[in-house]
Amino acid sequence: MDDVVLVDAIRTPSGKGKAGGGLAQVHPVDLLSQTLQSLMERSPALDPAEVDDVIVGCVSQVGEQSATPGRMAWLGAGLPAHVPATTIDRKCGSSQQAVHFAVQAIRSGEQDVVVAGGVESMSRVVMGSARMGADPYGERVQARYSPGLVSQGVAAELVAARWKLSRAELDEYSVRSHELAAATQASGGFDREVIGIDTPEGRFERDETIRPGSSVDKLSGLRAVFETEELSERFPKIAWSVTAGNSSQITDGASAVLLMSAERARALGLRPRARVHATSVVGDDPLLMLTGPIPATHKVLARSGLSIDDIAHVELNEAFAPVPLAWLAEFDIDPARLNPRGGAIALGHPLGASGTRLMTTMLHALEDDDQRFGLQLMCEAGGMANATILERL
Repeated sequence: MDDVVLVDAIRTPSGKGKAGGGLAQVHPVDLLSQTLQSLMERSPALDPAEVDDVIVGCVSQVGEQSATPGRMAWLGAGLPAHVPATTIDRKCGSSQQAVHFAVQAIRSGEQDVVVAGGVESMSRVVMGSARMGADPYGERVQARYSPGLVSQGVAAELVAARWKLSRAELDEYSVRSHELAAATQASGGFDREVIGIDTPEGRFERDETIRPGSSVDKLSGLRAVFETEELSERFPKIAWSVTAGNSSQITDGASAVLLMSAERARALGLRPRARVHATSVVGDDPLLMLTGPIPATHKVLARSGLSIDDIAHVELNEAFAPVPLAWLAEFDIDPARLNPRGGAIALGHPLGASGTRLMTTMLHALEDDDQRFGLQLMCEAGGMANATILERL
């Protein structure tokens, strides 16, 4: 069984997911198309015709994102039509799962070269639009979890209550995310991972979601967004402290990585930048929903033979501030190792693209800091989580 290596990883800048955002005038297929084109151009030793498959994550597969955007984007990039593509949905972990599927295909020997990535245009395809007001659960799930499951925002409140996290702690963590991302951007730390995107208004080249002037004082004035009278009666221990300021931002973006067997990389003369050391995926309590990264960490560490002490960099999606704070409470690790370049609170969360966005950022950070192992974690709707350990080469 040959090693699976990561040859390249790129992402678009983070665009505000609303009208007027830097990427709002770009069709999601065109956004991903430019990303895939750039990925192929950066590895000229690889003939795109040798790619065995393209696996793309996208959550809201409706409207402009409904016609297998992975396939349409590959074609839109002018790449060989005989190369297939598929689009998958494991909610927030969709593109991380795309990487896992690619790894499985390569390790099995069925495929040699796979592109994995993701896209989400949240300004053009509104989050939740695929449901169109329908009941996504059905009678049996509703009966099992009576009086009913809750939204991710309410789940974040339940996590904060379970780990006794205060509003001040959530806001302090959020300020940290913006400060770290702003410092990284100012120092050029994102420059190697971010590609420019052509838009009708010109070239878009920098994350626009980072707020360098964020402060706890400013965030403390924001209202809790998920509180209702009905939910307050159902969950009397919730303090209602999750706000727009301590949650991930609605964002437009795309990202992609190039994976192949170590043997194929050697044959092509390509330098692998990392190998996929171990992966895991778990299910957890669908009511709390966002706690999956905790058991996913235990599982992937057990599979890898590593301990948490071996991990130099943890990239955990900041869907809501309680998620990384609860994870930190469960593991004896220096908090400075967690999202040292900021996370989704500052850089945004384009749902289908976030998995490979986190991987892209982690890879470049491992290289810049001369570190060996990185752990990537993603909480997902329905109480699931993916975990991936990269070993920098």
